[in-house]
Amino acid sequence: MRNSSDTIRRLKAGLRTTAVATLLATAASFAVAPLACAEDANAPANELWNSLKTDVFSNKPIQESAGLVSIEAPKRAQDAALVPVDIHIDPAKAPDGLKALTLIIDVNPSPVAATFKFGEKSGVTHLSTRVRVNDYSFVRAIAETPDGQLYMAETFVKASGGCSAPAVKNQDEAKATMGQMKLRQFAQQESTDGKAPELQLMIRHPNNSGLQRDPLTQYFIPPLFIHELSVKQGDREIFSMESGISISEDPNFRFDYKPAGNSPIHVQAVDTKGNTFQDQWPVQTAGL
Repeated sequence: MRNSSDTIRRLKAGLRTTAVATLLATAASFAVAPLACAEDANAPANELWNSLKTDVFSNKPIQESAGLVSIEAPKRAQDAALVPVDIHIDPAKAPDGLKALTLIIDVNPSPVAATFKFGEKSGVTHLSTRVRVNDYSFVRAIAETPDGQLYMAETFVKASGGCSAPAVKNQDEAKATMGQMKLRQFAQQESTDGKAPELQLMIRHPNNSGLQRDPLTQYFIPPLFIHELSVKQGDREIFSMESGISISEDPNFRFDYKPAGNSPIHVQAVDTKGNTFQDQWPVQTAGL
């Protein structure tokens, strides 16, 4: 009996030891899992970007931003079809401004959301807009300096279905107001950085991506979006833009600039059907 009892005690002790070892091994696996998941998540993202950057920029080297350009967007989008993006350019690191800036959303069906080209001495150091994000993705700002060097900043956005999300307005209402523009001017003391005046341009346009469905017929709504935009003060260009399906419905841009006298602000937009919209506004000189 004594031998039997000793055997039972040894078996119980062995089971306890095995259980503890199993628990420790499980805990260790959970500790390592996030690192493994992160590596697994980054691998396809890097592969996608490596392929994409070659398509867009050929083999031109792209350097880390090092503060020359920065990009901000919500980590998790409240509305994947209206994701705010803020881009800042450090004038101390880009004293001559930028030649161009390309906004890329890696996983979107058309990844290049927009390419902005800046006029000489336009003074743009801040540019914000709203974009569609189709899935969890890096959103990148690639800045090109006047000497042709490329610098990149990136942020990661969690979103889903932005490119196929239903339009906010019905198509009849969108067509009735299409092309209407509004320009809001912020005097120097009202601007976000306190140094330069800012403008906010709002354009009524459905900017249909071609991936949205008519809620009644369930047929796809044909793509129709603004793909060219020019913003000038007098004859001097502040910036121009070529864009695709990723810019949100009713495009909205806010940016600072360096005024050149009192010439009016003139805007022209062209959509994919060749419709041309334009308007102009006198510069509000108070506070500039």
